[in-house]
Amino acid sequence: MADEVILLDFWPSPFGLRARIAMAEKGVEYDYRDENLREKGPLLLKSNPVHKKIPVLIHNGKPVCESLIIVQYIDEVWNDKPLFSKDPYETAKARFWADFVDKKIYDCGTRIWKNKGEAQDQAKKEFIDCLKLLEGELAEKSYFGGDTLGYVDVALIPFACWFYSYETEGKFSIEEDCPKIMAWVKRCMEKESVSKTLAEPQKVYEFVGVLKKMYGIE
Repeated sequence: MADEVILLDFWPSPFGLRARIAMAEKGVEYDYRDENLREKGPLLLKSNPVHKKIPVLIHNGKPVCESLIIVQYIDEVWNDKPLFSKDPYETAKARFWADFVDKKIYDCGTRIWKNKGEAQDQAKKEFIDCLKLLEGELAEKSYFGGDTLGYVDVALIPFACWFYSYETEGKFSIEEDCPKIMAWVKRCMEKESVSKTLAEPQKVYEFVGVLKKMYGIE
């Protein structure tokens, strides 16, 4: 019997994109369902009753929630092209940096487009500082996973389609401040699992405009 795989998601979500990239890397076929987050559907509420958030991966009727946990699950179930090293220390490091991305990048990026003046400047500084720390971890490697796309790459690369929005709203250049990160983005985009999955930056920027109107931000 073939696996039934469903992904409950929302198209611009960097968190849902993680699951989509991981499954694209491993050639997993799945049913994609774009959720209306203003009127959450019964399957989402039933599958994630605690947080009521996307993404949710439903594998043969069993829901898995939270994006990094979903990526780990995908890696364990479909274990060809592993995202983790066999070295426990390298795996621990990858989990640390993915957690860092989870706690910092979305928050700083959101504060860039939600704020102006001093608050925005502070958010930009924190965002660039975070990317510089990630550049230090990347060092001279092609990917955070070494020669191949790994767990940290999958955790971070979805935010690349939001970079244009952050830069445009914040009036700064990631390329100028963090050239290694942008070179890494270009390498990742050479992979079909990434380039064919990421949302178009211009569409994300239009979506940010919708969010600003919704939040009453001029």
